[in-house]
This record gives sequence, C-alpha cells and structure tokens, in this order.
Amino acid sequence: MENNKSKLFIFAFLFATIILLIGFISAAQSVVNLGTAGNFVILSKAGISTTGTTAITGDIGSSPIDSTGITGFGLIMDSTNTFATSSLVTGKIYAADYTSPTPTKMTTAVSDMETAYTDASGRTNPTATELGAGDISGKTIAPGLYKWGTGVIINDGVTLSGGANDVWIFQIAQDLTVGNGAIITLVGGAQAKNIFWQVGGQTTLGTTSDFKGIILSQTLIEINTGAVLKGRALAQTAVTLDANVVTSPGTASTTTTTTTPSTTTPSGSSSSSSGGSAITSGTSSNTQSEDTIITNPDESVNIVNGVSVTVTQDSETVKITSSGSKVKLNSGDAKVETELPVEVEGNTIRVTQSNGIKSEVKIMPDTASETALERLKINVCSEENNCTIVLKEVGTGEQMKLVYEIKVQKESKLLWVFKKQMQVSAQVNAENGEIIRTGKSWWAFMAVESVE
Repeated sequence: MENNKSKLFIFAFLFATIILLIGFISAAQSVVNLGTAGNFVILSKAGISTTGTTAITGDIGSSPIDSTGITGFGLIMDSTNTFATSSLVTGKIYAADYTSPTPTKMTTAVSDMETAYTDASGRTNPTATELGAGDISGKTIAPGLYKWGTGVIINDGVTLSGGANDVWIFQIAQDLTVGNGAIITLVGGAQAKNIFWQVGGQTTLGTTSDFKGIILSQTLIEINTGAVLKGRALAQTAVTLDANVVTSPGTASTTTTTTTPSTTTPSGSSSSSSGGSAITSGTSSNTQSEDTIITNPDESVNIVNGVSVTVTQDSETVKITSSGSKVKLNSGDAKVETELPVEVEGNTIRVTQSNGIKSEVKIMPDTASETALERLKINVCSEENNCTIVLKEVGTGEQMKLVYEIKVQKESKLLWVFKKQMQVSAQVNAENGEIIRTGKSWWAFMAVESVE
C-alpha cells in the first residue's frame, strides 16, 4: 500500500512538472505585428516637433493632425505633393493633408499603430509582474512578457540578454521614465526590432540616454536633448525631439566625428572634444586624437573614440579600442566590452570604477574567458552560442570588485525530453583570476546539460 502511494506521488509530481514545463516553453512571445505603422520610425496622431539638430533615418508621419503639426523640420514639399522632405530626415515626411493617396496611407498606419498597441497590452501569462517594483535600473532581463500596474523607471540603464529571434514585451500601465544618460544594452544577439514597450502613459527619454526598441505610447513621447533612439516612436498623441538621433531598428547609424586637438588646463589635466562631448583625463594623461594607434604607451592614455592601443602582458596581446560609450578589449578568441573608463600605460590596463578607484586589470581577457568556459564546461565562446563577455564592477564600497562576466547559451534537456537553451554565466575576478560566481537559469535543477 505504501509502495502504491509513493508511485502515485511520483506520478503526480512528474505530471505537474510536465504541465509547468509545457506552459513555460509555450510562454515564448511572438513579435507584435505593427502593420503599416512599421514603415515609420516616428508616427503620431497629434504632431511631431523638434529643436536643435536632429538626425532621423526613416520615414515619419502624422494623422489626423495635418502638416501644421510637424514643426522645426523646415519642410520641403515634393513636386507630387504626396510627401515632404527635410535636411533633418533621411526619408520621407507624410501628413494627413497631403495629396492622395497619402491621407489613406496615414489613416491606415495610425489604425495599425492602435491595433499593435492593443495586441501588446493584451498579451497574457507574463514571465514576471511588478519586476523591481517598477524600477528596473541595472537589471539584466531575459526574453519574455513583463507587466507592471504602475510606471517604470530606468535610471542607470538595463541589459536585455537573449538571442537574435527572442522577443521582449513590456506592459507598463503608467509612465515610462528613462533617466539622463541611461543606456539600454543588448547582448547575446538581441535586436531592437524585437523589443516592444507598451506604455499606458507618457514616455520620457532623458538627456543623452540611449534607448532601444519599439515604443507604443498611449500619450506623449518626449525625447530630450541628445538622446538616441534605435527603434520606433509610435505615439497616440505627440512626439517631441531635441537634437536627437533616431534610426529604425534595422538601420546602422553612421556618425561623423570631428576631433579637436587636446589642450592642457592650468591644473595639468588634458581634455579633448569629440563630436561635441568633452572627455577629461587625470593629470599626466594624454588624450589622443582620432585614428591614433599606440603600442605599449609610455604615458597614460585614455581610450576614447579613434584611439587604438595594443599591449602585451603574460604573452597575451590585447587590442583595446573605443566605440561610442563602450571600450572593447580583444585578445585571442575573447571579445570583451565595458562601459567603464579605461586607460593604458605601458602594459598596464586600468579601469576607473564608479567609486573613483582605479583598478588594474591583471588577468587578460583570453585567460579569463578560458577559465570561465572550463568551469561552465563549454569549449568556445562564439556568436553561435550567443556568448558575451563584459568587464564590469560588482559589489559596493570597499567590497567592489572588477570582474569579467561571461554569459552563454547552453543546450540542455528538461526532464530528458524537452530541448531548451539555458543561459549559464560565470564571473572571473579581473585581478586574480578566481571564479567568484556562477549562475544558471532557475529551472536548471530539472535539466541535463550537454558538454559543448
């Protein structure tokens, strides 16, 4: 009798687990169909305005408001009167009062925008609700559906980690507020075209923020000074801009950088202006101009746009370059990115942490990668397994450390039946090479991992 009870319990447990897994596997989201609204990088019902030197790549349009609601662009009508152009827009500008068939085109696009909003807001079975109590700053978020009954704040950036075909849908009942300088970072092959922000209130992108994804906002989308959007701004009221860069999710942004010679301030620090942004180094540091290639520099060099430095340490050669807000450190098969300031002197690499301390990177990227991959039982870090390596800080105060964080997708089987890619990770101390943390998906206890 006891034996039968045990068998019944095991059967019930396995049955419940399989049902849970079926629900989990089927929870992957499909993209939100934008219809003809997807032909626009900016679409608004109540107008589009800009100040400053804005650069937009893609078509923009408004309806039912007419062209009087599109201001700051210096519109130039095409001879067909079906669209306008502007020196600020690499694309076409459409409005409800232009010649047929534009009015119908715009009515359909706005209707498709509203349908897409309804689709995104109506998705069910969220991966998580009220994540971070509405503050997702600093979090790394896997693909899925996320729901909040409040507003959402992103003060210092967020990382979306997943593959090229993965989808994120964020259901936000109230406002979406992105802080000044906050960055949405995509890793593992994640694409802006597969990220959907459904916002029940107003969307505000702070100054110099870097945002990615499709914004479906029920009211205003406000893009503040210097903010960058790779995605679409689709608003059911107005869209306002101020010296912004807006590109469609599949369009590469081309930036021309003008570099002025470095100057020395009375305090002895040097500064250089690149693209209008000031870069200041510490005393005795030299800020190099664009297209500068240096090997084992005798003096401290800040890694900024246009500077490429090569160092050799422990028989490992590392090439260090900068692209926008990120610094890249490549050696062997390891390709590392960091958003922390990096400087090089001789063969020494230093990173300035948020607490102001300059930490020396003593473990080189390829060595750290090999250490992590060995622990994770993975042979190689590549695009095929969505492997990423980030140099970052962990901890707070005196406990803050500089680490390499390696994340990779690993094939596994749930209950020996369902094939599922599982994200595994490891953190390697950049000073002594020790593994300080490993991580797996929450369902790893039910999975059998392959050795890759």
